[in-house]
Amino acid sequence: MRIGKDVSGTMSFGQGQFGQDGPDDRQRVRDASDIVSVIGEHLSLKAKGREYACLCPFHDDHNPSMSVVPHKQIFHCFVCGAGGDVFTFVQRYHSMEFREALEFLGERAGIELTRRKPQGQSGSGQSEISRQELIEANRVATGFFRAILTHPEHGVLARQVVERRSLSPEMIEAFAIGASVDRWDGLLQVVRGKGLSEAHFLGAGLIKPKDNGDAYDALRNRLIFPIHEHPTGRVIAFGARRLNDEDEPKYLNSPETPVFNKSKTLFGLHQAARSIQKEGLAIIVEGYTDVIACHQAGITNVVGTLGTALTTQHAAVLRRLCDAVVLLFDADDAGQRAADRALEVLFSEEIDIRVARGEGDAKDPDELLRSEGGVETFTAMVNDAQDLLDFRFGRLRARLAGAGIAETSRVLGEEMGRLIELGLDRLRPLRRKLILRKLAQIAGVDEETVREAIPGGRRMARPETQIETKDTLGRSLGARESVLGSVLCDPKVWMAIGHDERDLLAAPLFENEALRAVADAVHLLDEDGRRPSLADVLGELETGEAQSAAVELERIVSVQTGGKGERFNDYWRQCLERLKIQEMSRPSGASEPEGPDSGSTPAGGVSNDSDDLAELLALGRLHQQHGKNPAAKLLGD
Repeated sequence: MRIGKDVSGTMSFGQGQFGQDGPDDRQRVRDASDIVSVIGEHLSLKAKGREYACLCPFHDDHNPSMSVVPHKQIFHCFVCGAGGDVFTFVQRYHSMEFREALEFLGERAGIELTRRKPQGQSGSGQSEISRQELIEANRVATGFFRAILTHPEHGVLARQVVERRSLSPEMIEAFAIGASVDRWDGLLQVVRGKGLSEAHFLGAGLIKPKDNGDAYDALRNRLIFPIHEHPTGRVIAFGARRLNDEDEPKYLNSPETPVFNKSKTLFGLHQAARSIQKEGLAIIVEGYTDVIACHQAGITNVVGTLGTALTTQHAAVLRRLCDAVVLLFDADDAGQRAADRALEVLFSEEIDIRVARGEGDAKDPDELLRSEGGVETFTAMVNDAQDLLDFRFGRLRARLAGAGIAETSRVLGEEMGRLIELGLDRLRPLRRKLILRKLAQIAGVDEETVREAIPGGRRMARPETQIETKDTLGRSLGARESVLGSVLCDPKVWMAIGHDERDLLAAPLFENEALRAVADAVHLLDEDGRRPSLADVLGELETGEAQSAAVELERIVSVQTGGKGERFNDYWRQCLERLKIQEMSRPSGASEPEGPDSGSTPAGGVSNDSDDLAELLALGRLHQQHGKNPAAKLLGD
């Protein structure tokens, strides 16, 4: 039995619960999955001494606060407290269960996993559709659509469209482009012919139910664009462009499912991510074929939104890969409205946004790049892209050209009101000051006048609020926590202490629930004849909170002691001796306290070490026995 509540509410992070996977699968995959390489495929990492730093994807991070530690194969965020191993990261980043993360990393490493036994049904008798089953339905559909594109009869019309668009075989392969047949039951026949579960394909939005209880294909007679998840490469949805101009609508997308959220998904990101990281720039266009045309032309840091404007969720994903975004819009009212909607993103995420617009009768990227000199023209448009605020304020300046005082006052008042709604007062001081300066220049007044015209404007000059860091354990550790942290730093500590001393680290003696789970994992590993290394302890823990606590505890002790050598050995021995003295000073026959014991520190960082007279006298006697011994002095202080 494991101790610890699943704080995620929807998923468990631990690996110990998946007995049918076996430790061999987990260990082989872990050994083949370098955490720096895996996280580097998701986020932009920067070397920082022996470690790497990046923006934490698990909270609204604006300054790199997540550390990736290669020699320990762990990550840890100093702000939100998230931490763990490579499995934990993949689970949390992709909202996967452990088996999904194991399969993803196993496939990435080319490792064949042990077959699992079939899962049973839910208590209601109905099988619940898992994320993995939705992914599998999409995989089957992808194979079917790709086969149709090459079919001598059913793929003719789709191939004609591909030829007109001049899509190369390399792009068809890279984006897994396919086609659907012009009938109501093409995919449905495959599902039934293979004896697959129709419920999985219904859940993925690939087939739809009829009123009479039958079903039909959701995507018919269309060119199919699989939408891949970054960085797993798994197909999570589909986009479909009509082949017959009379069919409506022109484009169809899969419905949102547990694996697909169009507001945070970008078409082509899986194919473009490495280029985006390398260039430090993402170019966003509006259509599937536009994205593919850019990649075919060698401009590979291009992605597309899925029928939506740029969202804060899109920006949050991109901000972890690059510093700037260029929005490529048509030179029409729709393009201007899209730029206006992007303003909200600019105020929500610390990422530079620029706007590139075609002039006059400029074509969309797909047509432009197939024309003579198209690549050069496209590149020049991107290089000449205008800062989003400059773009907006340029239009504002044009509106006010020749306007009187009353009109100018009204229009500026509306603009400032909109900026306040978007969070002008929450921006970093430098960025806010630049915006107010630009508004003042447009209005022809000084900056202070603009500030005073904004409700609460005088207060906007206040210093920026510091983000409060979260320490799951607190920085002031008690003796019991310190010994447990020392075990995680170096499992030789566990082998060096006797059975009675190990009992001092029994799980029930820790008040903190997450630490009880960590201590329980240490003892379980010992019972199995395995050393309680941090990696193995993380493999036994079932919750993200417990894994974060283990990583944070190990990091605190490691930072304080260097994690090895004489200083570390003195530290854990002193803490163990102090813990033994605390236990000896406990009144005979007294039961274990329900609250924090003298060797543990609750969340929040306030140590609850006992100050009773017996302990103080015992510490004093120890100090007298050792005289000027630094270790004894530390115990006596």
